[in-house]
Amino acid sequence: MPPLPDTHSAEPIPETARAEIDRLLKTGDLFRYTADADAPVALLEAEFAQMMGSRFALAVSSCSAALFLSLKALGLPRDARVLIPGFTFAAVPSSVLHADCIPVLCEVGTDYRIDLADFEQRLGDDISAVIISHMRGHTSDMDAILALCEKAGVPVIEDAAHSLGTTWNGRNIGTLGRVGCFSFQSYKMINAGEGGILITDDADLVARAIIMSGAYEHNWQKHPVLQEAFARWQNKLPLYNLRLNNLSAAIIRPQLAELPRRVRDGRRNHDYVAAQLNTSKWMQVPDALPPENRAPDSIQFNLSGLSDDEVRHFVQIAGANGVKVQVFGLSADNARAFWNWQFVADLPDLPQTRSMLMRACDVRLPVQLRQGDLDAIAGVLLNAITETMGPVLGSVRAYGT
Repeated sequence: MPPLPDTHSAEPIPETARAEIDRLLKTGDLFRYTADADAPVALLEAEFAQMMGSRFALAVSSCSAALFLSLKALGLPRDARVLIPGFTFAAVPSSVLHADCIPVLCEVGTDYRIDLADFEQRLGDDISAVIISHMRGHTSDMDAILALCEKAGVPVIEDAAHSLGTTWNGRNIGTLGRVGCFSFQSYKMINAGEGGILITDDADLVARAIIMSGAYEHNWQKHPVLQEAFARWQNKLPLYNLRLNNLSAAIIRPQLAELPRRVRDGRRNHDYVAAQLNTSKWMQVPDALPPENRAPDSIQFNLSGLSDDEVRHFVQIAGANGVKVQVFGLSADNARAFWNWQFVADLPDLPQTRSMLMRACDVRLPVQLRQGDLDAIAGVLLNAITETMGPVLGSVRAYGT
């Protein structure tokens, strides 16, 4: 079997970043508002907005910060109810609570996408805003969701932390709702270790977000947004100081040009491994929806017909042979299993989502992997499922027949 790759490493930062990083280290000019113009953070915002086809962008300390600021910039009242999917990262309900709102969870199906019937029912329960998490890059039916939310008069925030480069009917994910939020954490398509950015076409909303992000006094004048919007909100909004620094921006900017290649390679890797895993009766990789053109850097698949002990055995064998498999519902204290969000009051049961999470597996597939690496990973997973289930094939248990 070919040697296994390190699936937790990232691509090197492009050499083109070095000169700007060296300049910043020599000058110590790391604060975004020191320069009158052309600070690396300001340049990043302009370049990212242009790349995505949005009017405005605001770079901040994390995607969680972007989600929080989006909610605050919507001007929601205290205890406003915000609808989120039951399958997302703990930072999403956390951002809702930070914004003095109440997270309301809806069901998610075995394809990791929002259950539209449950979503529609809960949307009618006094919901003030919606956060759609494109979890692990799986896009829910955005046409249906946007139509339902428009009819209800409810704004949509896209949590696109895992979906930079994904398109829906040819439009960039993150541009479909009122605000789109992205991550630059190390396991994302663009890596700054930490960091995030929000995009929107709403000048008044972004003005509020900019002030609250930490544009104190008149630093908002360094943003190319309608100045009258800023003047309306001067000294009327709290400062949360969630700014991105210039060094992070200098690391991010050269990677924007690499995004199309990374998206292409990530999709190739995912689809190559998916085809191999789908040859097993015990594994299913959900298909993309027709309008969706994905940008994956990991793969998710469901285990079918296994008991909890057999799932754990499969994970143990794969791990012993060098491939870490995360089962969202069986991994201890997993931050993506909604029942572990004990900071949320009145958690619903969500039996459909719970059942899915108990069999949903997650494996990293960094975009820099090559075919030999992918064969090695797929081989370990297929061997692990065969070793786990092989002794019962054709005997008492006959799943799928």
